[in-house]
Amino acid sequence: MKRSFYLLGIAALYAMIFSCETPPKGNVETVNTATVSPTPLPLASSAFEKSSVTLDKYWYQGKGELNVYELEQNRYQGIHPGEALLIFVTEDFLTDKQVKNDSYKDPNSTAILKMNGITRFTTGIYDYSIMTSVFTPVKTKDFSRTLKVTQSAQDWCGQVFSQINLQNEQYQYKLFSYFESEGDEQKEAAANFLEDEVMNRIRMDYSSLPVRDGLKIIPGLTFLRLRHQPYQAYTANASLKDYAGTEFSGEALKVYTIEYPEFKRTLNIVFSSVAPYYIEGWTDEYPSAFDGKLRTTKATRQKTTQDDYWSKNRSTAANASLRNELGWD
Repeated sequence: MKRSFYLLGIAALYAMIFSCETPPKGNVETVNTATVSPTPLPLASSAFEKSSVTLDKYWYQGKGELNVYELEQNRYQGIHPGEALLIFVTEDFLTDKQVKNDSYKDPNSTAILKMNGITRFTTGIYDYSIMTSVFTPVKTKDFSRTLKVTQSAQDWCGQVFSQINLQNEQYQYKLFSYFESEGDEQKEAAANFLEDEVMNRIRMDYSSLPVRDGLKIIPGLTFLRLRHQPYQAYTANASLKDYAGTEFSGEALKVYTIEYPEFKRTLNIVFSSVAPYYIEGWTDEYPSAFDGKLRTTKATRQKTTQDDYWSKNRSTAANASLRNELGWD
């Protein structure tokens, strides 16, 4: 499918302005961990390009997709109630600066699917708020890898920010943490498949997901932070099957499973195999770092809507009503 630069520019004017935090210079330890060969994705066109009838018309209408999930979060010695929000939106992205294309003066630009994932939950008397942003090019024949991921986590103890950027065949990683054992850190690792990009890949063309045992995968940045594990690729087993469980409902469900033997962890992402491939929910089972007991995080889709939410920023009764309908507290 061919879309003119003009049309993409018009669509981008509707998109929310995304500003990236610039990490401080100096006092950063550099470690090179590029010791394994990257696992590339198949160089195939994305479903956006192959399906002009469904996905193109769905994603390029000047709106973002908002998905609210009921959350049960594994943390400390228990499961904590919360909520999750997945926001999917298309926009234009500068491949050299790896930021949103605001001015359309730089020709190094490509269309991406961006996912902003927000989770909020309470442990005892204090709260957690975690956000992950994933920037994946739509034209996978030209750009077979996700270009950037950012993640931040806040609780009453402090906050952490991490970011990875694709540079040639490596992902450059930066971490800024209030923990003495982590501190400020910078690493380079081979550009292996990212757990954080799975949902974007599902929404574009789930058939391109890598499936095999012994796959090298970089775990999600949120998991690495909650478990305080080092950033690197780990050996995992990945499969794609028809969903046979009863915890999630939807049309023609599939489940993409990633198992990490080293962590005794199993991640299941359940989604509809009918376009536009809604993410119905996920389970994430692993032992707690605090008592070693196996517990499961679970998220279940409650509501999905499309809206130009970035334009609804006034404190009005109409906007309050829309937020109430969405079910986001």
